This record gives sequence, structure tokens and C-alpha cells, in this order.
Amino acid sequence: MVDDLPMDTSQLLFHFNEDLLAYAGRYRHDEDVHLHCHSFVEIAFVIGGRAVHRSRTGDMAVAPGDVILLRPGVWHGYQECAGLTLFNCCFSSELMRDELAWTREDPMLGYLLWTGPYSAAGHGILTLRLNAGPLNECRFHLDALAATRHCPAGPYRGDIVGRLACLFSALGRAAAGSRAATYPAETSSPAVGQAIRLLEDKLADSWTVGSLADELHLAPGYLARLFKDATGLPPMAYLARLRAEQAAGLLLHSQHPVASIGRAVGWPDQNYFARRFRAHFGLSPSTYRTRFSASVGGDP
Repeated sequence: MVDDLPMDTSQLLFHFNEDLLAYAGRYRHDEDVHLHCHSFVEIAFVIGGRAVHRSRTGDMAVAPGDVILLRPGVWHGYQECAGLTLFNCCFSSELMRDELAWTREDPMLGYLLWTGPYSAAGHGILTLRLNAGPLNECRFHLDALAATRHCPAGPYRGDIVGRLACLFSALGRAAAGSRAATYPAETSSPAVGQAIRLLEDKLADSWTVGSLADELHLAPGYLARLFKDATGLPPMAYLARLRAEQAAGLLLHSQHPVASIGRAVGWPDQNYFARRFRAHFGLSPSTYRTRFSASVGGDP
């Protein structure tokens, strides 16, 4: 492990313990890494060794060149580690919503950071395989980001966000080379970005495709087609993933009852909340909270 970590890893929920925009650092694991989750976005680049990655999507052998992107709240771990060396890039969801909000409307980066992990099979995770050239390009940007570790965020904000953007572009181009048909080649309609912002800003509203279309003065069928063409998901499926992610954060960072958290994200029926949350994270809300907010956990 690297020293001087800017995050708390003493429990099974990893979170920043400093006011950081982003962080990059190398880790070496020779023993198993217990199942845990993060309150931030993490992109793990495997640069050495081997292991078995465990997550909601199943077990996957990883080796140099593999990249794993995890949205906030996703649980994962590593087994059978043999000199597993990772170069991790971590950044807050607040940064995604603010400085990096534009990535949602870019076809390549929107897929990489948002719709790819939100896909039905992804459950908040996107995996990629990089050849030596793209991996080295990503490592160049990771080294530059790591060099900002002790720089004050104010005067270096542009450097940090810029380095992240360069890293995303390099990674997105590699994803495009292997998944050229996954997302559209052209920029999506502005209406899709407006729809996403409405869903994020009023997460708990009783949205339907019809009510969302009314806000944008569009026909429901037309909006649904635009939205799915741009994101790969129907509007309400996208909303469900947003709600599950927000609920995960509330479960881990608050003491609010499970039922009130369901209401806060727009799922007032506790049984329905449990079904939708389990569909995304593979665990009930109560089990998820117990597992990852405690100092000792086990296998889901």
C-alpha cells in the first residue's frame, strides 16, 4: 500500500478524509483485499501482478492492462493476490456533478463514466482491457495527477480537473476502439442533458416518462427514443440507478431509517425500494448498511 493516504480505509467504507478533488496513487497487494465499497468514483488500473476481482458482476481474473471503473457505493475486493499492483484514480461524485458535468453529454465520456457502468449488466461497474500503448498514456496522466497530491486545490484546481479530463479522454479512446458500436458517434440532443439534470435535481419526485417529457415540452415517445439512443437506457431505468446510488450514500453516511432513505430518493414503498436496491447492488438496503458501515464484514 502507498503511504500518506488521503482517505480512511480503516473500515469497509473507504472515503476521503481530506477536502480533495481527486487523488491518484499506487498500491501493491500480496494478500486478499476484503470486500469494501467507496463513497467516491474509483478507476483501478492493473499495472502489475495478478488477482481475482470480486464484485456484483462476478469473479474476474485481472492482470496488467485491465481497468475497472466503479461508481460510488459499489462493493468489490481482490482475492488470490500475487504482487497485484494498482494505480488507482479516485474522485468525488460532487466533482462529477459540477466540474465534470459536461461529460454526461459527450458520447464517448458519457458512456465511460455514466451509462456504461449504469447498464443492466454493469451494476455500477465498467471493465476495460488496454494494450500497452493506451495503458502507458493513461499512466502518464496518472503520474501527473499524483504529482498534485499536496498542491492546494484552489490555485491547482484547473490542473487537477485538466489532468482528469486528459485521463478520461485517453481511456475513452481505448474504450471506443473495442466498443465502437456501444454509443452514438454524434453528440446527443440537448434535451437528454436537460432531462438528466432534472432527474438529478428532483430525484425524489414521482417521475414518469410523461411528466419528464412535459417539463421539456416533448412527446413522451420522442423523449424516450432520444434518451435511450444517447444513454443506452430508458429514462426510468437511468433514474433507478441514480436513486440506488444516492440511497447507498445515505445508508452509509447517515443514521436515517431505511424507510426514510427510500422516501428521500423517491421510493416510498419500502418493499419496492428493497427490490430496486437489490437489483443494482445485489444486497438489501439493510444488509448493505450492516455489511459496509461496520468495521468487520463478510462476503455478500
